[in-house]
Amino acid sequence: MKVNVHAVGFSVDRKLVDFMQQRLDKLEKFYDKIVSSDVFLKVEKTSEKENKVVELKIHVPGDDFMVKKQCKSFEEAVELAAESLERLLVKRKEKIRA
Repeated sequence: MKVNVHAVGFSVDRKLVDFMQQRLDKLEKFYDKIVSSDVFLKVEKTSEKENKVVELKIHVPGDDFMVKKQCKSFEEAVELAAESLERLLVKRKEKIRA
Protein backbone atom coordinates (compact mmCIF):
# COMPACT_ATOMS: atom_id res chain seq x y z
CA MET A 1 0.00 0.00 0.00
CA LYS A 2 1.21 3.50 -0.78
CA VAL A 3 1.65 5.65 2.33
CA ASN A 4 1.97 9.42 1.86
CA VAL A 5 3.46 11.18 4.91
CA HIS A 6 2.82 14.89 5.39
CA ALA A 7 4.64 16.55 8.30
CA VAL A 8 3.36 20.03 9.11
CA GLY A 9 6.13 22.36 10.27
CA PHE A 10 8.96 19.83 10.70
CA SER A 11 10.80 17.04 8.91
CA VAL A 12 10.23 13.35 9.61
CA ASP A 13 13.07 10.88 10.14
CA ARG A 14 13.26 7.68 8.14
CA LYS A 15 12.67 5.43 11.17
CA LEU A 16 9.23 6.95 11.84
CA VAL A 17 8.24 6.64 8.16
CA ASP A 18 9.30 2.96 8.13
CA PHE A 19 7.32 2.32 11.34
CA MET A 20 4.19 3.87 9.81
CA GLN A 21 4.61 1.88 6.58
CA GLN A 22 4.92 -1.42 8.48
CA ARG A 23 1.96 -0.66 10.75
CA LEU A 24 -0.33 0.45 7.93
CA ASP A 25 0.61 -2.55 5.77
CA LYS A 26 -0.97 -4.71 8.49
CA LEU A 27 -4.34 -3.10 7.72
CA GLU A 28 -4.47 -5.06 4.46
CA LYS A 29 -5.15 -8.22 6.51
CA PHE A 30 -8.51 -6.73 7.48
CA TYR A 31 -9.47 -5.22 4.11
CA ASP A 32 -7.47 -6.00 0.98
CA LYS A 33 -8.87 -3.29 -1.31
CA ILE A 34 -7.04 -0.33 0.29
CA VAL A 35 -5.76 1.99 -2.45
CA SER A 36 -3.54 4.36 -0.46
CA SER A 37 -3.25 6.24 2.79
CA ASP A 38 -2.31 9.75 3.86
CA VAL A 39 -0.70 10.44 7.22
CA PHE A 40 -0.64 14.00 8.54
CA LEU A 41 1.72 14.66 11.46
CA LYS A 42 1.38 17.84 13.52
CA VAL A 43 2.80 19.18 16.77
CA GLU A 44 0.37 21.43 18.59
CA LYS A 45 1.79 24.23 20.70
CA THR A 46 0.17 23.43 24.02
CA SER A 47 1.43 23.08 27.58
CA GLU A 48 0.22 19.47 27.66
CA LYS A 49 2.57 16.54 27.05
CA GLU A 50 0.10 14.96 24.61
CA ASN A 51 0.77 17.43 21.78
CA LYS A 52 1.56 15.03 18.88
CA VAL A 53 -1.38 14.77 16.48
CA VAL A 54 -1.74 12.09 13.79
CA GLU A 55 -4.49 12.17 11.18
CA LEU A 56 -4.78 8.97 9.16
CA LYS A 57 -6.83 8.90 5.97
CA ILE A 58 -7.38 5.58 4.17
CA HIS A 59 -8.68 5.49 0.61
CA VAL A 60 -10.79 2.46 -0.36
CA PRO A 61 -12.96 2.16 -3.48
CA GLY A 62 -16.12 4.15 -2.91
CA ASP A 63 -15.16 5.55 0.49
CA ASP A 64 -12.51 7.24 2.64
CA PHE A 65 -11.90 6.68 6.34
CA MET A 66 -10.37 9.37 8.56
CA VAL A 67 -9.09 8.93 12.10
CA LYS A 68 -7.43 11.55 14.29
CA LYS A 69 -5.46 10.70 17.46
CA GLN A 70 -3.45 12.83 19.88
CA CYS A 71 -0.74 11.27 22.10
CA LYS A 72 2.66 11.81 23.70
CA SER A 73 4.52 10.26 20.75
CA PHE A 74 3.83 9.84 17.05
CA GLU A 75 4.36 6.08 17.30
CA GLU A 76 1.68 5.74 19.97
CA ALA A 77 -0.74 7.92 18.00
CA VAL A 78 -0.17 5.92 14.79
CA GLU A 79 -0.76 2.68 16.70
CA LEU A 80 -4.05 3.92 18.19
CA ALA A 81 -5.23 5.33 14.86
CA ALA A 82 -4.40 2.05 13.07
CA GLU A 83 -6.37 0.07 15.69
CA SER A 84 -9.38 2.34 15.14
CA LEU A 85 -9.09 1.88 11.39
CA GLU A 86 -8.92 -1.90 11.82
CA ARG A 87 -12.33 -1.80 13.53
CA LEU A 88 -13.76 0.48 10.80
CA LEU A 89 -12.45 -1.76 8.01
CA VAL A 90 -13.85 -4.91 9.65
CA LYS A 91 -17.27 -3.21 9.94
CA ARG A 92 -17.11 -2.17 6.28
CA LYS A 93 -16.20 -5.70 5.19
CA GLU A 94 -19.11 -7.18 7.17
CA LYS A 95 -21.47 -4.59 5.73
CA ILE A 96 -20.43 -5.47 2.17
CA ARG A 97 -20.91 -9.21 2.83
CA ALA A 98 -24.42 -8.66 4.21
